[in-house]
Amino acid sequence: MAEILAIKPAAVEGPVVAQLDKGVLRLTLANPPANALSLAVMAALTAELERARADKAVRVIVLSAAGKVFCAGHDLKEMTARRTDADHGKAFFAETFAACATLMQAIVCHPVPVIAEVDGLATAAGLQLVASCDLAIASHEATFCTPGVNIGLFCSTPMVALSRNVSRKHAMEMLLTGETIDAATAKEFGLVNRVVPREYLNQIVTKYAQTIASKSSLVVKAGKEAFYAQAEMGLADAYTYTGRIMVENMLARDAEEGIGAFIGKRKPEWTDE
Repeated sequence: MAEILAIKPAAVEGPVVAQLDKGVLRLTLANPPANALSLAVMAALTAELERARADKAVRVIVLSAAGKVFCAGHDLKEMTARRTDADHGKAFFAETFAACATLMQAIVCHPVPVIAEVDGLATAAGLQLVASCDLAIASHEATFCTPGVNIGLFCSTPMVALSRNVSRKHAMEMLLTGETIDAATAKEFGLVNRVVPREYLNQIVTKYAQTIASKSSLVVKAGKEAFYAQAEMGLADAYTYTGRIMVENMLARDAEEGIGAFIGKRKPEWTDE
């Protein structure tokens, strides 16, 4: 099994705190009270995700937040201030939404699974952040909404991630009403995997993360990539593609080891190859 490093000190500077412990990289939004996705915050989070790509010690990523709000979405004060620009903010708005798209795709396309640990409000682009993660676990106190319609700005980009997680009717309900849903409803809609008491949230997320971190990183990476690729294909193409992936997976050393361990009733020793 690839070496899993012991805990590394958290990086305390900037709007995102990074801490690695036993293969689990925790990235914490640390600009409360809103934890808004300003251009600087999105750049910092994207940079941390990119650094994690090159670190073989990182096997799972957890996204969490400090304070009572998970993420209030884009920094509307920052965006409003740019209306005084010569182009009334058009270039800055385009830059902001492009940076957001880059961040969300960096999560989906990341080679390791990303888990959202949600406590408090996740709204607009904050909900988009949750929906872009592979798994999401929320406290009973977590709430979610896409309220753009209430302020004259339809949540069109959050809609991309939302509509890929929940049914069309549920997505449109959230987008058209702008109303806040509680954690239980978010689970019913399919936006989150589990809802747990706040006092156990970190513990349960850590357990999920460590369970995944104990698997072959080669297999998990291939599986995550294949999941999102086949989801965009027609049925026949999806089976052709995943059949090819299964053949490649069967030829991997970890598949040989894992199947051998299962047959031999022993614990597998992963080499991530």
